[in-house]
Amino acid sequence: MRKNFVDRHDASTRRWVAEAVRTVEADANRSCDTHLHVFPLPSDWGVNLYLKDESVHPTGSLKHRLARSLFLYGLANGWIGPSTTIIEASSGSTAVSEAYFARLLGLPFIAVMPASTSPEKCHLIEFYGGKCHLVDDPCAIYEESNRLTAETGGHFMDQFTYAERATDWRGNNNIAESIYAQMALEPHPEPSWIVVGAGTGGTSSTIGRYIRYRRHATRLAVADPEGSAFYPAWVSGDLTVTAPGSRIEGIGRPRVEPSFQPAVIDRMIAVPDARSIAAMHWTREVTGLDVGGSTGTNMAACVDLVREMRAAGERGSVVTLVCDRGDRYRGTYGDPEWLAAQGLDVEPHLDDLRAFLPG
Repeated sequence: MRKNFVDRHDASTRRWVAEAVRTVEADANRSCDTHLHVFPLPSDWGVNLYLKDESVHPTGSLKHRLARSLFLYGLANGWIGPSTTIIEASSGSTAVSEAYFARLLGLPFIAVMPASTSPEKCHLIEFYGGKCHLVDDPCAIYEESNRLTAETGGHFMDQFTYAERATDWRGNNNIAESIYAQMALEPHPEPSWIVVGAGTGGTSSTIGRYIRYRRHATRLAVADPEGSAFYPAWVSGDLTVTAPGSRIEGIGRPRVEPSFQPAVIDRMIAVPDARSIAAMHWTREVTGLDVGGSTGTNMAACVDLVREMRAAGERGSVVTLVCDRGDRYRGTYGDPEWLAAQGLDVEPHLDDLRAFLPG
């Protein structure tokens, strides 16, 4: 779709853009880096597991980083001006973070989301002054976003296209650089594996490129929920495949998004939804961290990898992300009636996960 450009030669607009960039950068300057928690594995295993807690960002999720980058990208490209309506296609967390930054800059914001998005996320978007535009068909969010962009003369942030290019993968305080800096004094400072999910594909692209750029031996694993197109596309090499879409909000897509870069991924691990949700609850049991469903997907994959490392006699470290908090999903993943209605039986997976650690 053709981009709407602001008048980059107007002096007052240039001053506004300069102040907007300062405002967005100041938000980052006020926030210290996110915490890296140690998951309690037995010391004699020789394997360490770490959770980088992205839920402590001001808007409570990993997507705060992406939203900041997308706003800076739009401002620097001349796409966002003092009266631009910001529009995004999102299943929730990116929209929450973008609503925050839009309010920071005094801009209207519209989130185009599947009607199945959790009410808790809708409330957060509205709390930050945004509007929720719900669509019944998740695949229609792109077309509807473009329609609203044309109607308002606004800017479609299009996270699914720009996530992998709006963030500087070579460093500049990106999440990969932060992980390696925080691991520097650990027993195994260069992780054997970094495990992430993929929604836009931006985080996996940034980390995968950084690993290669810095010549690390670390391997990148992407944990993918059922219903996502990413895993079958990576296995088959066919990027045109489609799928029903994921019930684990924030990761998994019905199509392969432009920001998803399969060549930087060393391994993909498919995780059933019931196991993702079980791992979400189990992680809270073990650590006290109230995590969401996508973190559960990550943790389920980490358990698989740690088991494999132990079976092979391999020592090392595994790092994954806490993507957001579990309080955003009380009415879904935290509700036994919702789980039953979805046909999700988490108990067998909970039993297996609890058996992973010695009693």
